[in-house]
Amino acid sequence: MSLTDILSPSDIAAALRDCQAPDSFSPKKFFQISGMSKKSSSQLKEIFRILDNDQSGFIEEDELKYFLQRFECGARVLTTSETKTFLAAADHDGDGKIGAEARFQQLLPHRNSTGH
Repeated sequence: MSLTDILSPSDIAAALRDCQAPDSFSPKKFFQISGMSKKSSSQLKEIFRILDNDQSGFIEEDELKYFLQRFECGARVLTTSETKTFLAAADHDGDGKIGAEARFQQLLPHRNSTGH
């Protein structure tokens, strides 16, 4: 399975366009524009699995800097600042990695009672 089996290619393209400039990446905004914020828990778990390049069950800092390239090969790498900010937003135990899809899902914008 690939990310485009779960997310619309046009939504992915729009999300990547939004953060082309260095230091413009916002995880919550990217998740919203790409359509990730509208996906079910099982779909988010599959996205996490795809993004976990080494299949360790965690997304480590060295994987995280290539986050955008997991969506499109030609996308830029995240800056050191963006990577550290992204990691800090989801790494609540300070172990230097994002694990357990529940923490990954915490980056999503809050949904209202209708699921949006």
